Amino acid sequence: MTPLNTDYDNPWKSIIELYFRDFISFFFPWIEPEIDWSKEIKFLDKELQKVVRDAEILKRYADKLIEVHRLDGETSLVLCHIEVQSQYETDFSSRMYSYNYRLRDRYNCSVASLAILGDETENWRPTGFQDALWRCSVNFEFPIVNLLDYESQWNKLAESRNPFAVMVMAHLKTKETHNNSPERKDWKFRLTTMLYDRGYELQDILELYNFLDWLMQLPKALEQQFQVELAQFEEARQMKYVTAIERMAEERAEERFKLAEERAEERFRLAEERFRLEERQNLALKMLQEGASFEFISRVSGLTTEQLQELSSVSEET
Repeated sequence: MTPLNTDYDNPWKSIIELYFRDFISFFFPWIEPEIDWSKEIKFLDKELQKVVRDAEILKRYADKLIEVHRLDGETSLVLCHIEVQSQYETDFSSRMYSYNYRLRDRYNCSVASLAILGDETENWRPTGFQDALWRCSVNFEFPIVNLLDYESQWNKLAESRNPFAVMVMAHLKTKETHNNSPERKDWKFRLTTMLYDRGYELQDILELYNFLDWLMQLPKALEQQFQVELAQFEEARQMKYVTAIERMAEERAEERFKLAEERAEERFRLAEERFRLEERQNLALKMLQEGASFEFISRVSGLTTEQLQELSSVSEET
C-alpha cells in the first residue's frame, strides 16, 4: 500500500494558536501559573519570519512565537518549536539558541524556548547548547517534550479532557499507521467519536475534528467510508454535527489551497533572496580582492561585518 503523505506541521501550528493555554498546561504545566491569562495573548508569526530571514535560515519549521504577560507585570516571548518531520537534526540545539538570542536582542525581553519532539527517534533528546572559548562560555538549556513518551501513558491520555491529549493520540496513531490506511481509518473514527463522549462544546468538537482530519488523511474511498460510519454514529446518538463537519471540510479545503499558494510564493521569495545574496556576495568578494575596507563594502553591499569576515576567510582558503 502506498504510504500516505501527511502534513504534520500546519495542524500543530493551527491548534496551538486555538488552544494555547491548554497547550501550556498539558506539556509545560509549571509555566501556566506564571502567565497573566487576563491579558491579551499575541501571536507574532510575521515577526518570527523576520528573525528567521535575518538569520538566513531558509528551511521552514513549525514554530510559533507568542507574546505573553507574566503575573509580575513583565512581558515575555514564548517560542514553541514543533519538530515532527522524523529527521535527526545535528544543529537543532544551535538553532534553538540562535533563535532565542536573536529574539531577545530584537525585543529586549526574556524569551522561553520550548520544544515538542514528534519524530520517531526515541533517543534524540537535545536539551541545550554549550560553547566555550578561553574561559568565555555559553550554557543555554531548554525544556523538551518527546511525544513518544506518551505511548506508555495511553490510559492517562484517554482519561484527560485536555484537547492536547487527543492531539497526542492522533499524532502517535498517524505515525503508527503510516503504511496502513484501513487501520488509520479505524483510529480516526475512534478518536473522533471520543470528542463526542468527552462532552466538548460543538465548536470545540469541530475545531478538534479539523485537526484530526487534517492530520489523519485517508484515501478517498476510505474517507467516504469513514463519513458514512460517522453519520451512522451521529444518527444513533441523535446528533447533527455531520453537516457542520462537511461545511468545515469545504472551508478547510479552501484554506489548504490558500496555504499551498502562500508556500509557493514563499519559495519564490526565498529563491529570489538567495539569488540577491549571491549577487551581493560576488560584489563584496570582488571589492575585497581590490582592497576595499570592510566598512565601505558593508555600506555598499548591505552585508554585515561578520558575513564579510567569513567571505574573506573562504576566499583565502580557496
